[in-house]
Amino acid sequence: MRILGIDPGIAIVGFGFIDKVGSRLTPVQYGCIQTKAHTDHSTRLKDVYDSVVQLIEKYEPEAMAIEKLFFNRNVSTALTVSEARGVTILAAVQKGLPIGEYTPMQVKQAVVGYGGADKKQVQEMTRILLKLSAVPKPDDVADALAVAICHAHSYVLNDQINGVLKR
Repeated sequence: MRILGIDPGIAIVGFGFIDKVGSRLTPVQYGCIQTKAHTDHSTRLKDVYDSVVQLIEKYEPEAMAIEKLFFNRNVSTALTVSEARGVTILAAVQKGLPIGEYTPMQVKQAVVGYGGADKKQVQEMTRILLKLSAVPKPDDVADALAVAICHAHSYVLNDQINGVLKR
């Protein structure tokens, strides 16, 4: 199964494609979508949308996993990221992809085994699990790969719970 992991944002959207075959996880491609600062907000959202559609068409994932927003004190930033998250989800839905949504705690639990892990622990375990020579930069890329790993470990159980797969 090929999974697209997304760390949503408006300035930087981290993405990571991984393949899961049995219990083996293999990185396919990863990077980030960057939008230009001081550009009209609606143009930035369209750029995110268009870029995600292009990635989906090029790498043909079977599912997308995206991080749920952790509401912070800056309401303006949270709303902007929510909008970028929305256009990313729209791109996936229009391409027929099932979507898994995970909280930061769920991602930490799936990757490190501890929901209170710090960012550096998650990044290092992501590097180890995917056998990468270095932690991907910027942080958004490593976070996107971690979300994809979380989905790889979770989707079968989630489908059983939701009645999609029979045991």
